[in-house]
Amino acid sequence: PDNLIGTLLAIGGNLLVSISLTIQKYSHVKLVGTKDPRSFYRTKTWWCGFVLACIGEGANFVSYAFAPLALVAPLNAVSILTSAILGLVFLREKSKPKDFAKRYWLSFLGCIITIAGTYLFVTFGPNSHEKLTAENIVKHIVGWPVLLYLLLEIITFCLLLYFYKQRSANYLVIILLLVALLGSVTVITVKAVSGMLVLTAEGNMQLNYPIFSVMFVCMVASVVFQARFLSQASKLYDSCLIACVNYTLSTIFAMVAGAVFYLEFNNEDILHICIFLLGSAVCILGVFLITKNRKRTKAFEPYVTMNMTNGIPTIHDKGLVVQPDFNGSFSYGTLVNNDGVAPATLPVNLEQPPVHSRSSDASHDPPDLKKD
Repeated sequence: PDNLIGTLLAIGGNLLVSISLTIQKYSHVKLVGTKDPRSFYRTKTWWCGFVLACIGEGANFVSYAFAPLALVAPLNAVSILTSAILGLVFLREKSKPKDFAKRYWLSFLGCIITIAGTYLFVTFGPNSHEKLTAENIVKHIVGWPVLLYLLLEIITFCLLLYFYKQRSANYLVIILLLVALLGSVTVITVKAVSGMLVLTAEGNMQLNYPIFSVMFVCMVASVVFQARFLSQASKLYDSCLIACVNYTLSTIFAMVAGAVFYLEFNNEDILHICIFLLGSAVCILGVFLITKNRKRTKAFEPYVTMNMTNGIPTIHDKGLVVQPDFNGSFSYGTLVNNDGVAPATLPVNLEQPPVHSRSSDASHDPPDLKKD
């Protein structure tokens, strides 16, 4: 029964979170489309999405107290699946059904695969669950497998942080590995804090134990640093690629953390474990197909503008200036040629021609014409 409650809470929470994000995005799009001068936080639609997001995150938080980590973590795919479906239905331009299916068939396939994978790992997921009292949590922490796991995690995190900070290795895998390592600490502490809060609500006080304060501080700190690294990744890479890689790494590390820290697979037979891993892999494949078909941001293309003071063409090839939208016609600065005539190649002289004073050019001026 506890596993079922935790699973339903996690599914419902992820559904509410994705719906809330879609509502908030719809609020932003509607404000821009109508040129409404109000700020987004003054609209009822945005606040409706915010309330739903709070309820959804609360449901996700409580679900860790009832279900194993290895079962709750992969259910984040429900949020990606719901966001993809709602995005296709509400936030896309209207088009003919045939063109729509041709364009988004890969997303449809990814949704079907994600649903199949979710069914497999939920059905064959670990069933072991214990009441997380403060004594049980301390017992887990002092075990040598957990200490060895934490030591390896700290060493790996320090090495990745060194390459990221000192060697400027801004690779997506490195950044998201840092996020996943922090995420494994987050899910461990969230499960502990959530479990102790649920027991306290049932009448078994757990908040006066020091381990609760330790877990709460670690939970907040790991969430804050996760948000920082994710923010830096979003400035450098496409959001769809981040969502896919982050889901894969976070799910793997969360399942390993659940297996090592809470011993969630100890009482499971090998067949159930294999089918559970197969379902998780299928779910990751579905998320990959969903995010692969999303619209990518256009790469920067060099373009030419005219320096109006000296009449010199300037090539912008560093990406420092906002590039005009390319709509299939020849653009020169802000002027668009829509007459269908192919443009001729423009010679560009990057050297600035010498500027002569008007006094030196006076002798070369043509003679004044007589007025009529």
